[in-house]
Amino acid sequence: MIRSTFLAIRGLSYNVGMTPPRFYCPTPLRPGTSLDLPEAQARHACRVLRLREGDALTLFDGRGGEYRGRIVSAGRARVCVDVLAWLDCERESHLPVTLIQALQTGDKMDATVQKAVELGVARIVPVRSHRSVLRLDGERAARRVAHWRAVVAAACEQCGRNRLPVVEEITDLDAWLTQRPMSPASAELPALRLCLSPAADAALSTLMPPAPGRCVDLLIGAEGGLDAEEMALAADAGFRAVRLGPRVLRTETAGMAAVAAIQALWGDWASGCAA
Repeated sequence: MIRSTFLAIRGLSYNVGMTPPRFYCPTPLRPGTSLDLPEAQARHACRVLRLREGDALTLFDGRGGEYRGRIVSAGRARVCVDVLAWLDCERESHLPVTLIQALQTGDKMDATVQKAVELGVARIVPVRSHRSVLRLDGERAARRVAHWRAVVAAACEQCGRNRLPVVEEITDLDAWLTQRPMSPASAELPALRLCLSPAADAALSTLMPPAPGRCVDLLIGAEGGLDAEEMALAADAGFRAVRLGPRVLRTETAGMAAVAAIQALWGDWASGCAA
């Protein structure tokens, strides 16, 4: 499942004739060293992109910046790369956004994670809500979180981010709201906490921009939204209900529309940094 996710996303990512393809390597990188690409990346480099000895590529390890690299040998399942210069290149939004997303059914959660990375979300918190149809516990939950982290890595390869957004372990929304009454930002700059509701009095566009250094926590319900008890808990934890417009959005649309609006109003899209 994880490998197929890498391949499916990578299949849309690279135009070899324009820019060197990007590969995530979990091992810390250092100029002047050589390494083998991880198995999934090596297979994709050889069989899909058809890269060969001497071809250029870009590597990143999730710690910031990226590295120029060059293939020194390529086989059917092994690609050895020389790590060349490090480039101080960042594409992170100056507005850290945490997406607290209730579990979605089918492939919706995969798409939400992927698009959240592309839109600049810094942290993703998958939660079980009262109306979540998907129920994951134990080993199944651990496998799914590992899968979503692979989706994050592949999405970073595609969109150019050099720092991997964090995907937290699955938890109950009630517990998260109770245990996290304040954002981890700081006592002086608590997060701007928002949740979507078509019945909210305020529109997102009418809110004052968050102060510099302040982050945003965005809570999105599952199919059917958040129930009255969850909305009350969210309000007690400092979340403010806002609306995006006159129409009711599906869960897989709501989070991405809200993140895009936040970036356009206050984030790096507002500063003209978006492509």
